Amino acid sequence: MADKKQGNWFGRHKILTVIGVIVLLAIIGGAAGGGNTNTSTSSTPTNSQTTPTAESKPAAKEEPKVPAEYKSALAQADTYANQLHLSKKGLYDQLVSEYGGKFKPEAAQYAVDNVKADWNANALAQAKTYQNDLHLSPAGIRDQLVSEHGGQFTAAEADYAVAHLND
Repeated sequence: MADKKQGNWFGRHKILTVIGVIVLLAIIGGAAGGGNTNTSTSSTPTNSQTTPTAESKPAAKEEPKVPAEYKSALAQADTYANQLHLSKKGLYDQLVSEYGGKFKPEAAQYAVDNVKADWNANALAQAKTYQNDLHLSPAGIRDQLVSEHGGQFTAAEADYAVAHLND
């Protein structure tokens, strides 16, 4: 019995050693493959290869391919709109700015048109910052929100923000 305990750990725990080696190889393979998990081929037909039956719903209208630059602009627009609370105009300007996203105007416009944002809430968030940090009056806040050098919000968005400052 003393002989069994004298063997090395790997020899005594063959199953754990095999599992460890498999996990290690999977990690190395994933890192070397760039993390692309869609490397296997499938024999399952895609939606375009299936034939509709009487019970199935008609296939959804296929979305046009969106260029990578447009997708990147949209992702950046989401951050600017929902974390920095920019207006539509401010968002567009930031996306095309040489100091910002440097996107082409078409990509920036796509992003502005497709980003999910609550513009009234963005105006209100900026209004509260102007109120709390800059101590502006409601009239000063509204002016700053609509200014071309300020928030660039619409008059309706600025009015909403000023009306809800103390909510």
